[in-house]
Amino acid sequence: MGSAILSDLATEIVIPVCAVIGIVFSLVQWFLVARIKLSSHSSSSNNGKGAGYGDSLIEEEEGLNDHNVVAKCAEIQNAISEGATSFLFTEYQYVGVFMVAFAILIFVFLGSVNSFSTKSQPCTYNPQEMCKPALATAIFSTISFLLGAVTSVVSGFLGMKIATFANARTTLEARKGVGKAFIAAFRSGAVMGFLLAANGLLVLYIAINLFKLYYGDDWEGLFEAITGYGLGGSSMALFGRVGGGIYTKAADVGADLVGKVERNIPEDDPRNPAVIADNVGDNVGDIAGMGSDLFGSYAESSCAALVVASISSFGISHDLTAMCYPLLVSSMGILVCLITTLFATDFFEIKAVKEIEPALKKQLIISTILMTVGVAFVSWIALPSSFTIFNFGSQKVVKNWQLFLCVGVGLWAGLIIGFVTEYYTSNAYSPVQDVADSCRTGAATNVIFGLALGYKSVIIPIFAIAVSIFVSFSFAAMYGIAVAALGMLSTIATGLAIDAYGPISDNAGGIAEMAGMSHRIRERTDALDAAGNTTAAIGKGFAIGSAALVSLALFGAFVSRASISTVDVLTPKVFIGLLVGAMLPYWFSAMTMKSVGSAALKMVEEVRRQFDTIPGLMEGIAKPDYATCVKISTDASIKEMIPPGALVMLTPLIVGTFFGVETLSGVLAGSLVSGVQIAISASNTGGAWDNAKKYIEAGASEHARDLGPKGSDPHKAAVIGDTIGDPLKDTSGPSLNILIKLMAVESLVFAPFFATHGGLLFKIF
Repeated sequence: MGSAILSDLATEIVIPVCAVIGIVFSLVQWFLVARIKLSSHSSSSNNGKGAGYGDSLIEEEEGLNDHNVVAKCAEIQNAISEGATSFLFTEYQYVGVFMVAFAILIFVFLGSVNSFSTKSQPCTYNPQEMCKPALATAIFSTISFLLGAVTSVVSGFLGMKIATFANARTTLEARKGVGKAFIAAFRSGAVMGFLLAANGLLVLYIAINLFKLYYGDDWEGLFEAITGYGLGGSSMALFGRVGGGIYTKAADVGADLVGKVERNIPEDDPRNPAVIADNVGDNVGDIAGMGSDLFGSYAESSCAALVVASISSFGISHDLTAMCYPLLVSSMGILVCLITTLFATDFFEIKAVKEIEPALKKQLIISTILMTVGVAFVSWIALPSSFTIFNFGSQKVVKNWQLFLCVGVGLWAGLIIGFVTEYYTSNAYSPVQDVADSCRTGAATNVIFGLALGYKSVIIPIFAIAVSIFVSFSFAAMYGIAVAALGMLSTIATGLAIDAYGPISDNAGGIAEMAGMSHRIRERTDALDAAGNTTAAIGKGFAIGSAALVSLALFGAFVSRASISTVDVLTPKVFIGLLVGAMLPYWFSAMTMKSVGSAALKMVEEVRRQFDTIPGLMEGIAKPDYATCVKISTDASIKEMIPPGALVMLTPLIVGTFFGVETLSGVLAGSLVSGVQIAISASNTGGAWDNAKKYIEAGASEHARDLGPKGSDPHKAAVIGDTIGDPLKDTSGPSLNILIKLMAVESLVFAPFFATHGGLLFKIF
């Protein structure tokens, strides 16, 4: 078998050092963004490079009014930041109660496996050896659940704080040119990306080392308890995504329908009462929700890989370096993303609008190419030349180059999914231009074309996921699939930076409009935002693709842990599970869509009421009542996030307890298969409608000018399509990938209980 080149001591040093480098790098980026001052004196003194050019631009565009503009930007930023912070605090209070209740549930369920006995028990996979008692698994799973939940909440909150800190600064930088604004927005995104990737890695690494003090040589028990970390991360992400998604889209739909369609005022016009709520929503949904979501994926893929490795030759022979292979891949990812980020912020400067989208695409390509080399290096130094991997009861011999290919296939499948998503959602390509063209004949044809585009965009991503599953499973069984998911997420820092860049640019545009800045500045922020929209869709593609692989890996670990030899579709127990599982994403989407609809209804009525009853509002003399709209969004999202959350969290518990592990395995498979399809089509349909509207508004080509300008009938049809797409792309679609992962990781954590006490109904009858 041989041993790895890298020593155990080196592994224990390398992982935390890489995490700390990630945290330091994000602080450096934050410091650079903070140098853009929100006061009129320093806004024109640019740091040396091209200062003269920047100054002349400010003079030319802003004239003497500079002081007022900066003060106004700072004031709007404050309002957005306060709204986002107060919403997240309210959300976390509710989620905190759930967190404590669910932690108690984990302890009671897992402790009852052996009637709370403190005696050692035979190991699950090696009955000759003695392992720590089930009560220990219950206690440590509960602790790791709480750790994951807290890390997830902190990730989301920090992301939101950074985004609200950077939005007005991006607006002010836009006065010096599009390149400066791009760097401000991208750096802020990088702060979030690196903080999250490094924190996730560091907390997981520290938890493993602390748990090891108790577990000693019982690695099987240790890594079973660590799976709670993934469960905690994803359960918080679910509430963040659903709550934030309902908040942002209720405000967005209300603002668009009354403002743009009925009153003919531009987007983000300060006269629109829902405009602050809309901008707050971008931060709580797209930033805080996305941060928690990708952290959850990352935690789960690491946990799935570690669980399978602990019962393979790595775990049996206590080979720490090989065992930590998933963490070493993530450490390499942080270093690779660090180099990649410098390409966008320091090595190349963006000078024109048309360079923005290619610069973001280059980030994905550079990080993927460098990461391929990095993974090859890690596989060479951290893995023995050949080893065995647990494969449903038997041990499969695997070579280190095969494991490298598993990670590589996941990494490149992620890139393919990203580019296909971009092709279907960017207004530079024909699919979105066709959707825009269909607006000539009204909203109905726009909706038909958009739906068709979404369904069609599922084809290639599904083939990419299928190929990566086949290749990685053939080489290294379920462990192969887990590391393929990790490969897709290994460039998470760059992915998140690109993703957070979108909402920051969107907010910057909103602030420019509300502060009454010149048309040219709004054009620059719009260009940043349009590129951000496409990259957000790419980010969602990554999240969905990795969720499919992660949940399959967790499903494999669950099947092994619950001692199911085969999952036979022809048995009625499994088949009914398949049907019910495939239905769950529809039920969940129905709940989230309806929640957005009913919240938007209240918002539309309130915005109309203000326009009708506040004298001088349309003329811009009176100020709208922003606070009422913020309150409508907050109340609706807090109330409406509970039922979908409960559906996802309770389904595995109810099915496992009453119908047993076979039916539950059917439910997991069904929800995975149907959830992935709906998630991809919903995200891409919504993204395409949004960019079709932006295509008409920008009027960059002859074709777009024929359909425009703003306020024309085709434009109104495009706005209606965009409004329908909002809950699809920002609430239902992104939340579905959490549904499929969360049910799988929850089943894995509770597997010992289901295997011992599950299937009550079948036992009675």
